[in-house]
Amino acid sequence: MDGPESKKLLLIGNPNVGKSALFTRITGVHALSSNYPGTTVGFLEGWLRRKDETWRVIDVPGAYTLMPTNEAEEVAERMVNEGADVAIIVLDATALERNLFLAFQVMERQIPAVIALNMMDEARHKGIDIDAEKLEELLHVPVVSTVAVSGEGISRLLDRLPEARPVQDTPLSKEEKWTAIGKIIEEVQKVHHRHHTFLDKLEDASVDSFWGLLIGVAVIAGSFTAIRFVGEGLIDIFLDPLFERFWRPLAMGASKLLGGGGTLHDILVGRLFDGTIDFEQSFGLLTTGLYVPVVMVMPYVLSFYAVLSFLEDFGYLPRLAVSFDALLHKMGLHGFAIVPALLGLGCNVPGILATRVLDSPRERFIAATLISVAIPCASLQAMIIGTVGALGVRWVAVVYITLFLSWVILGRLLHALMPGFSPELIVEIPPYRIPSFKAMAFKLWLRISGFILEAIPLVLGGIFLISLLDVTGLTDLLSRMLAPVFRGLLGLPTEAAAPIFLGILRKDVALGMLGTLGLSPTQLVVATVTLAMTFPCIATFIVLWKELGGKRLLASLAIMIAAALTAGMAVRLVLSHSL
Repeated sequence: MDGPESKKLLLIGNPNVGKSALFTRITGVHALSSNYPGTTVGFLEGWLRRKDETWRVIDVPGAYTLMPTNEAEEVAERMVNEGADVAIIVLDATALERNLFLAFQVMERQIPAVIALNMMDEARHKGIDIDAEKLEELLHVPVVSTVAVSGEGISRLLDRLPEARPVQDTPLSKEEKWTAIGKIIEEVQKVHHRHHTFLDKLEDASVDSFWGLLIGVAVIAGSFTAIRFVGEGLIDIFLDPLFERFWRPLAMGASKLLGGGGTLHDILVGRLFDGTIDFEQSFGLLTTGLYVPVVMVMPYVLSFYAVLSFLEDFGYLPRLAVSFDALLHKMGLHGFAIVPALLGLGCNVPGILATRVLDSPRERFIAATLISVAIPCASLQAMIIGTVGALGVRWVAVVYITLFLSWVILGRLLHALMPGFSPELIVEIPPYRIPSFKAMAFKLWLRISGFILEAIPLVLGGIFLISLLDVTGLTDLLSRMLAPVFRGLLGLPTEAAAPIFLGILRKDVALGMLGTLGLSPTQLVVATVTLAMTFPCIATFIVLWKELGGKRLLASLAIMIAAALTAGMAVRLVLSHSL
C-alpha cells in the first residue's frame, strides 16, 4: 500500500491528548503496532483513503518537547525530523498553554500542519471557551475543534488537510515561545467559574498523598479481582472445554500415529499419564506448548489488557503512577513501573513485555528482574493459597511477606549497584473522561494480537528445548547435582530438588509436587519461597531472553538464584528460631 501515490500523515501531540482516539477514528481497524527501529518504543501505523488519496498515518509517541528527555521523545523527534506531507498537531483544549509549546516546535520544522483542537467538550464542561478562528489567525495554520471520542469535527479536520501549510516565521528562543504563547492565550481563551463535579473531586483525591494511595490500593485490588474473575471464567467456561472437546482427540490421534512413545512422540505430544495426555504436564509442542499460552496465559492477558485499557482511557494510570512514584523511585524506577508489576500478578509474561513503558534499559532490567523474582503469577498464587494455606493462614502470610521484602530489598540493592540514575516522573495528569468503547476494543485487539504473535512462538521454542533436555536425561542429572545444595543450605530433603528445579517448566505444578513430599511446615514454606523466586517459568524465561538479551538474561538469572537462596536460608533461620 505504501508507494509513490501515498502521502505521509503524522499525528503529533503530548501524551493523553486523544491522539489514539483520533487515530482510531481516521484509520478504523487497519493498523499495525511496531517498534521504532533500534528502540523498544512502539507506535501505531495505519491507512486513510479519502478523495482518491491514500495516506500513511503514523501515531507519533506522545512527547512534551522535541528536546528529548526520554526514549519516547527521542523517537518523536526523529519522526518529526524525517518529515511528512502533513502533520496533524493534536492539542488538549483543557491545557492549551502547555500543549502550544510542542506545537511551536513542530511548526518550526517547516512541516505543513493542521491543528486539531481536541477535547473541546471537556473544555466546555470546565468553563473554558476557546476562539478557534482567532487561534487559527494567530498561528497561521488551519485550526479545527474536535472531540475524537465522539467523532465531532473529524470530517472537517480531514477536509482541511489540503490547506495545511508550513509556518514561515523565524524560529524563536524558548523564552520567546513562552512569551508568544502567553499572548495567544490572553487573546483566544476565557475561563468561566463552574462548580466542581464529583469527577473533579475524585481527580483531586486521586493525587492526594493520603487518599491517592488508598484509592491506588483499592484500584489495584479491584483490578486484580476483575482480572482473576474474567480470566478464570474464560478458562473454565470456554477455552478449557474447547481444548478438551476438540483438541484432545486430535492430539491423542497424533500420539497413536507416533506409536505412543519415542523421541519424536515426546517432543511433539509429550509424556502420557495413565495412557492419556495431561495438557499441563505432558510438555509436547502440540499439547503443553499450545495449552499454556492459549488456555492458561492468554485469558489473564486479555482480562488485564481490558482493565488496563479502561484505566488508561479513563485517565487514572498517570495518577496511579504518581501515587507509587515515591516508593518505586527508591528502587531505581518511576511510578509507571507499577503497571508491569500489576500485570505480573496475572501472568509474568505480559508483565515483562509491559516493561517497555519504562524509559531506559536500566529501568527495564530492574523491573523485569523484580517481576521474575518476587511477583508470583495468578496460577502460582492459587497453589500457594491451596497448598501452603492448608497449614494455616499465617504460613501463607510468611510467604507473601518474604516476597514483598525481597522485592523492596532487591530493588534498593539493584538501584544502588547498577550504574545510571533514577529518572524523574514527568507526566501530565489528564482529566477523567468516559472511555470510548470502540477505541478500547481497538487497543485491546492490537495488544492481544501482539501477544499471540510474540508469546506463542517463544513458548513453543522453550517447550522444544525442555523436551530435548528431558529426552537426553539432562533434567534428572541436574536435579541430582542440585540436591546437596538444597539439603545443606535450605534444610530440604533430597527429593525436593527435582520439583524446585522443574519449576522452570511450571511453578504451580512444581508446588503441587512439593505438597506430596510430606514436608514440615517450615520446609514447605522454605521450598515455596525458593521455588517462587528461582527460575521463571519457561514462557517468562523466553520473553526475558527476548527483552533483555543474552548477557542481561544471564545476569538476571544469577540475581534470581542468589536472591532465592538468600531468602530461603533467611526464612529457614527465622522460622527455626521462632518455633
